[in-house]
Amino acid sequence: MFRHCAGAGPFVSVPRALARLQFHEGFTFDDAVGVVDYYADLGISHLYASPILKARAGSTHGYDVVDCHQVNPELGGEPGLRRLVARLRERDMGLVIDIVPNHMGIGVDNAWWMDVLENGRDSPFANHFDIDWHAADPLVRGRVMLPLLGAPYAQVLASGDMALERVHGCYMLRVYDQHLPLCASSRERLGDEAAAQYDPGTEEGRARLHRLIEAQHYRLVFWKLASDIVNYRRFFDINGLAGLRVERTAVFEDTHALIFQLYAEGLIDGVRCDHVDGLADPRRYCRQLRHRLDTLRDRRPLDAPRGGAYVIVEKILAEDEPLHVDWRTDGTTGYEFMDQVSAVLHDEAGETPLTELWRDTTGDRADFATQAVRARRQILVDSFEAELDRTARALFASARADVVTRDVSFAAIRRVLIELLVHFPVYRTYAGGAGRGAFDEVVFARAIEGAARTIRMEDADLLALVGVWLGGEAPRSLPPGAARRSRERAIAIFQQATSPVAAKAVEDTAGYRYGRLLSRNEVGADAARMALSIEDFHRHVRERAQAHPHNLLATATHDHKRGEDLRARLAVLSEVSGSWVAQVEAWRERHAGLRRKADVRMAPAAPDELMLYQMLVGAWPLTLRWDDTPAVSAFVDRIAAWQGKALREAKRWTRWTSPNEQYEEACEAFLRDLLLGPGEFGRDIGAFAQSLAAAGAANGLGQMVLRLTTPGVPDLYQGTDYWDFSLVDPDNRRPVDFDARRASLAASPSVAEAMPSWRSGVLKQTILHRLLVCRSDHPLLFARGGYRPLTVEGPEADRVIAFERHDRGQRVVVLVARHTAGWLLDQDAPVIPPECWAGTRVGLPAGEYRCALTSRERAFHNDVASVAELLDGLTVAVWVGTAPARKGRKRAAQVSRLATNAT
Repeated sequence: MFRHCAGAGPFVSVPRALARLQFHEGFTFDDAVGVVDYYADLGISHLYASPILKARAGSTHGYDVVDCHQVNPELGGEPGLRRLVARLRERDMGLVIDIVPNHMGIGVDNAWWMDVLENGRDSPFANHFDIDWHAADPLVRGRVMLPLLGAPYAQVLASGDMALERVHGCYMLRVYDQHLPLCASSRERLGDEAAAQYDPGTEEGRARLHRLIEAQHYRLVFWKLASDIVNYRRFFDINGLAGLRVERTAVFEDTHALIFQLYAEGLIDGVRCDHVDGLADPRRYCRQLRHRLDTLRDRRPLDAPRGGAYVIVEKILAEDEPLHVDWRTDGTTGYEFMDQVSAVLHDEAGETPLTELWRDTTGDRADFATQAVRARRQILVDSFEAELDRTARALFASARADVVTRDVSFAAIRRVLIELLVHFPVYRTYAGGAGRGAFDEVVFARAIEGAARTIRMEDADLLALVGVWLGGEAPRSLPPGAARRSRERAIAIFQQATSPVAAKAVEDTAGYRYGRLLSRNEVGADAARMALSIEDFHRHVRERAQAHPHNLLATATHDHKRGEDLRARLAVLSEVSGSWVAQVEAWRERHAGLRRKADVRMAPAAPDELMLYQMLVGAWPLTLRWDDTPAVSAFVDRIAAWQGKALREAKRWTRWTSPNEQYEEACEAFLRDLLLGPGEFGRDIGAFAQSLAAAGAANGLGQMVLRLTTPGVPDLYQGTDYWDFSLVDPDNRRPVDFDARRASLAASPSVAEAMPSWRSGVLKQTILHRLLVCRSDHPLLFARGGYRPLTVEGPEADRVIAFERHDRGQRVVVLVARHTAGWLLDQDAPVIPPECWAGTRVGLPAGEYRCALTSRERAFHNDVASVAELLDGLTVAVWVGTAPARKGRKRAAQVSRLATNAT
């Protein structure tokens, strides 16, 4: 299992394949013990766990950690973790865990946070959290703003929802069902009759209670004011998640103490770092983390891998944006691969028809880039006013520190920042004391160019100056003192602000507004790009192999918007765009009478209706019959949950902060009338979905094979060993039927035996299993082997992705068919007749091969083979070279050497 390979750290123990599990009180460590054998038999080398530290009670995801020093008791605590690891070691497996360095869940179950509320800046944890103790508002300065109230402060005060109560003999402030601490000076003044004296039911008591509350180290406000005035850095716009200052060594050590202990004791073998772009200095953090883990290697037990820890970071890369090698990580969590492998399966011929359908139907001519700019502008106002203000004040302080720029106004700086953030083309830059690097300079040039088109003429000079302040000039070039410190602080705050603005605007707003083809609206993807050429796909793979050969490769995650096979089916629409356009236009005309007036508009509006049709076609279960009312009703419930979330995320006619229930209810009624009403739409949508099913399955198998054979570490998200037609969370975190998976794996069908019942998901599992076994049989080949695109010639050459992996005489040849709708539309199975490939050939080194999927053996003597013979009716093929051909062995060796040298 454990391979010591050169990489980000010395002798890194690289996983062969990961299986991601979502832990919560309904799926604990002991539950995971019960599936270790299944994953081991499947061919997985490491389990990959969601966060395991103590989170809020009932947390379903674990990213709201409240105690960094304790393994989550709801998951089984440390004893449960040890039982799981013991079972993993028995099966020669490892464990990688998700860690959350950027933020913590705050509230009454976080002792550090409660200490800050009680003691303010005197708390030993005051500097653990990223709190602005120097707020401009004197009522907030030196306090923590708490947006906990469900109504304006005066109203809550009068309602009795805030009152004094004794808890374990000590007076605390009850706010709804929470109890907040009082500062020491307040507690000292409270006697046995305090509850009556501070009774909010009387005018006098209410006045006393108000004065008491105003004396605390926190200020309670209406939750809707949070985005305007909150003074602690949040994870995105979530009030209950407060940013940590891990750039401070003491905070880094305190928050990671248990992680380091678990690694030293051999209980974990690697980490996935969540939201690394939220940190003040990601490079320093990653290098510090790698260094600390490396220092612990010699303390690990003998039964644990002694190589360096596997370290990956959650980082969304723009097209052609590199992950910095000097961070010393093994790579990212694979969003960029998920984008590329999806795009290469799309057909660019569908771009124009689908774009015109969207524009003509919705009346909105804006492309995705324009939608993203609009969303950024709205998000800044709706969700990040406080962060914008904080960034502007940091720059203002920097300006005031220099006599040359002392006359620059705060308002002007704020206007310039808005335009920069609106036009910022990536999630963030990484300027430090040395200023910006070459790639970041290009990014800033694009941002300034965009901002210059929309900024006030009077602010043009300041725009250029702000670009200099934010890293264009190295802070280290300034004399030591206030000016340099202010500049460095401004750069850090700005860079921490860009990533949440991008995420909320692009993923969670524009991605729900622009629905040309929803398979391209995914985390880490660029919805403006419909497709990717085979040549560009190969280029991305080679670049990743060179820089980060052990990068994680994902096609599904706990954060995805649509399941991997749902996206694969929707990709087929890019091939049959004409049929789709005609079908949608017919449906819209037929269903006009089902729309309802909600407020001042008809519901659903055209964009929402068009996206609904796509989701119904994409998510329709392979085995669902349109006349099975209970099953259809359950499907409708899932789609309705997605629809409600999508409508609010789009923020057009309803949103989370101001729900338009009339519009939402009308949209759901439309959905239910479509599928549960007296019409025949259920039959139509089911038939259309089934017509795409085989081609969609071909895409699904194709992306899985590419994930398992291109350079990197494949990640198997829970449940995706069968077909994955999940929706956005929480739908993508539903329980997995492991009993069915164990049974089908134990049956060990051949690919041919699994094909007749391919809709069950067993075919996908069978191919997955055989490829994982192949990786296990050839660990070094897949861990360090070269990657060489193979030449495909003939009339269908553009329908085949072909490449070779090779290492020291070993080789694997991979073929994946794409754009198969012309052959598989309305077919019963993802099987392509050999005659479809007539005249199409692929060049490959001569030799003897065995098919990893079917075990068929074949010798190729002429450095070329027909695609039909290699695929043998399937849409994917993986051939393992077993020996040079008996004739022409010298020529085969020469071809292999040339391929290796070329790579």
